[in-house]
Formats: sequence, C-alpha cells, structure tokens
Amino acid sequence: MNIVTDRIVQMKVLAAAVILLISWPFLIAQQKHVDVHRVIVYKQQRKLVLLSGGKEVRSYKVALGGEPVGPKTRQGDHRTPEGSYILDARNANSHFYKAFHISFPNSKDIAAAKRSGVNPGGDIMLHGLPRDYAWVGKAHVLHDWTDGCIAVTNEEMDELWKLVPVGTPIDIKP
Repeated sequence: MNIVTDRIVQMKVLAAAVILLISWPFLIAQQKHVDVHRVIVYKQQRKLVLLSGGKEVRSYKVALGGEPVGPKTRQGDHRTPEGSYILDARNANSHFYKAFHISFPNSKDIAAAKRSGVNPGGDIMLHGLPRDYAWVGKAHVLHDWTDGCIAVTNEEMDELWKLVPVGTPIDIKP
C-alpha cells in the first residue's frame, strides 16, 4: 500500500512540474509591463482603448456625459468633448474614486467658444464611480450619467492607474 501511495504522489508532482513548465512562458508574458502610448475613446461605441506600439492592448466600456452626441461646445451642456487632448494630471482623492484630468479645452475649443460667446467649460475627467455608488459596477454603462466626463468602474480605474502615465495623449472620437 505504501508503494502505491508513493507512486501516486510522484505522479502528482511530475504532473504539476509538467503543467508549470508548459505554462511558464504564459505566466511570464502576463507579468510584462505594458507601455501605453495613447488612449482612444469611441463615443458612439462607448469604448475606451489603450494602445501600445499602435496595437490595442486593453479596452473598456464607458459611460459618457448625459448628452453624448456631438462635441462639447459650452460649459453645462453635459457633452463629452471630441478632439485630441492629454491626460495631464491625476487625482487619487477624487469624489469619483480616482481620476485623470483631460486637457480640455484646447486652443480650438477655446476659439470656438469665444466665437459663440460662451464659456467652453473644463474640469473634464476620466474617472471611476462615485464612492457611494461603487456597488453599481459594470452596470453604470447602461446609462450616460456624467456631466461630460468619461467613466469606468473603480476596478478598471485601478488598472488604468497602473498602465497609463500622466502625459499620455487621449483622442476622443465621435
């Protein structure tokens, strides 16, 4: 009986070693750091994409401003801007969990607002969920609810926080 038990233990150890050897390259690949060079938001698809070396490395479903169609033209219009910006700062203590500041308005936005005689607005963020509503999780994307910002879950924001450095360009497309 002892020989049979020893043989079973040896086979289990051998099987575990084989599995480890086969999966080792995959485990190493999972640990590699991803250098995100650009973020793209596709408003119509409610999708945020991270690019590294021109290739998509991650994507997330997002919620937008309450009036999501069309570019932001003035403060209070509840629209998410469209154009090229920079993720120029982070706020680890945001009311919306964590947040990246988006460099809206740019010079084009300011000029267009000036021509229209309106304030272009500002304080546009890529952020997580409000602390009291974190429990909503991925269901938050069922409705566009921000004042013009781009929202992901708090878990997704934690991932973005690790992968996206300040200074990363963000393109927000219709």
